[in-house]
Amino acid sequence: MSNHRHKLSAAAAAPVFAALGDVTRLLLLSLLSSGRAQSITQLTKGTGLTRQGVSKHLIILQEAKVVASQRAGRESQFTIRPDTIVSAGRYLETASQQWDDAIARLKSIIEE
Repeated sequence: MSNHRHKLSAAAAAPVFAALGDVTRLLLLSLLSSGRAQSITQLTKGTGLTRQGVSKHLIILQEAKVVASQRAGRESQFTIRPDTIVSAGRYLETASQQWDDAIARLKSIIEE
């Protein structure tokens, strides 16, 4: 696949990084990292979080397109959207390269 398909603009990347900037949401992503779809009940077990708390965090992750949900009977099942995570990683790689280039230019100017 082309890099352009998975490239986020700064405007599209901001909600992803905002969603990932919370320890509880990072915990939920860690729990979902097995690749197995999980319900709110499953995600709540052993975390000390309430179902309502987990649900609020999952809504933020869904809005940022970091997780997806699908109804399974009476419950929703949540999974990570790897395309968004890959795109966010590529955004960081691009930003990192831009900073490296800027630092190299500055170093070159200073050393002249």
